[in-house]
Amino acid sequence: MNATEHAQQPRLLTPAELAAFIKLFREMRQWSQEQLSAISGLNVRTIQRVEQGLSASLDTRRALARAFDFEDIDALNKPFAIPSEEEAKAAKEKFDREHVTLTAIPLTTGKQLAKLAETCSMDLSEPAFELTREADETFAMLVDYLRDYRDCADAYSETQKFDVYDEMQSHIDALKALGVSLRYATRKVQVTWGSDAAGTKPMPVTVLYVVGFPLGEEPEQFATPKSGGIRL
Repeated sequence: MNATEHAQQPRLLTPAELAAFIKLFREMRQWSQEQLSAISGLNVRTIQRVEQGLSASLDTRRALARAFDFEDIDALNKPFAIPSEEEAKAAKEKFDREHVTLTAIPLTTGKQLAKLAETCSMDLSEPAFELTREADETFAMLVDYLRDYRDCADAYSETQKFDVYDEMQSHIDALKALGVSLRYATRKVQVTWGSDAAGTKPMPVTVLYVVGFPLGEEPEQFATPKSGGIRL
């Protein structure tokens, strides 16, 4: 067994190693500390303490493991095989190939959301953190209304659209009162249908992303898979 193999044997991470590991994985995904906070359910100060090499509780490590989609949420509480620089670089390249980073734009008015529904053919709408039951239901109502309006927006007169703006605004305001802040992004993609014959020309569409973050902890960007299921 050579020195490199020995160094890569599984062992418990020290607080300093955990700090480097969390910062590396966060930066690989091009997440801010605020975004990792939103995804993990931890506050920003906790993320900062972890990345400063201070001790992290078992529950904090579990929350971070969930945020990074580890199959084993106790992975950071167990002996860990530390990746080499080459392995870390390969992992980042894989993530960059499979994801795109989008600018997170504040979504604050019903009219703003209605106009987005009129110009986007598909959406991927979801919260970035665990919501309360009431907030979860309110978010679902907003998304349902968004999709219903998108399907028949051309049937509304300009005057009738004001009722749509008001309804969407009521859901946005309710979410804010429940501690949920909305951010959106749009992206042009080429869509092919699953069973289409090879050689079929892809259809260009604009996708709307609506994401809920904890109020006051909104990121400037978020990452999303380049391919996957998107709601028509």
